[in-house]
Amino acid sequence: MFDFTDKVGFVTAGATGIGFACARTIVEGGGNVMICARREESLREAVAELGESAAWVTCDVTSDASVDHAVAATVERFGSIELAVNSAGTAGAGPILEITTEDFERVLDVNLTGAFRCLRAEGRAMKAAGGGSIVNISSIAAALTHPWMSSYCVSKAGLDMLTRCAADELGEFGIRVNSVLPGVVATPMASMLVDRDVSRREYLRRMPISRIGKPDDIGAAVGFLLSDAAGWVTGQSVAVDGGHTLRQGPNLVPLFDSFAPDA
Repeated sequence: MFDFTDKVGFVTAGATGIGFACARTIVEGGGNVMICARREESLREAVAELGESAAWVTCDVTSDASVDHAVAATVERFGSIELAVNSAGTAGAGPILEITTEDFERVLDVNLTGAFRCLRAEGRAMKAAGGGSIVNISSIAAALTHPWMSSYCVSKAGLDMLTRCAADELGEFGIRVNSVLPGVVATPMASMLVDRDVSRREYLRRMPISRIGKPDDIGAAVGFLLSDAAGWVTGQSVAVDGGHTLRQGPNLVPLFDSFAPDA
């Protein structure tokens, strides 16, 4: 659908789910891609499926050194980076009055500070390459409250503001920065939400286009934002959610309650 010939992509959490769909979009457009994640086994399997235009490197986005190494390994392998997708993320749940500071900070360290680490390293590489496009994977939780998910909502809202700030600063170097806000998508990370009736029904009733999203739904939107077709688009946060953000965020407290020890 999009032409990524002679371009190199870097995708965090690229072995599964949304990250893998984005990496596949780059490869199908004729580009090369380096995918990274923490587990070597999943990376090897993903690269085997993506083909010889793909390579892998382990990376922990909570570590400056790990992120810098992964980006440097990409430039060493392919010569440059012009495309990047920051997809690594984690979840957290608990009422504000009970969640620990450590749990709150853990989610922010992955979803917000981790994306910052990646964006900083990617931006430096893209500046050296003469420009590029970065897409951060945010969430509808950036725009809609989710009870008992304050850390996740805050991390994604912060990510959207980081996207805008980075777009403002990096535009002079020919670097565009946007974010995509997925609704609920059938991925390993979201399996608990998709596979349980109580949460699945809650999502479906809040969407005008009432179906669970697919990773390729997000990959297509990311492909557009990475591509030259979006060459005058930067600093934008685009919801890809079946219209969920037209309504209300989900109430998942009944789901979380079902995991309580006395449930």
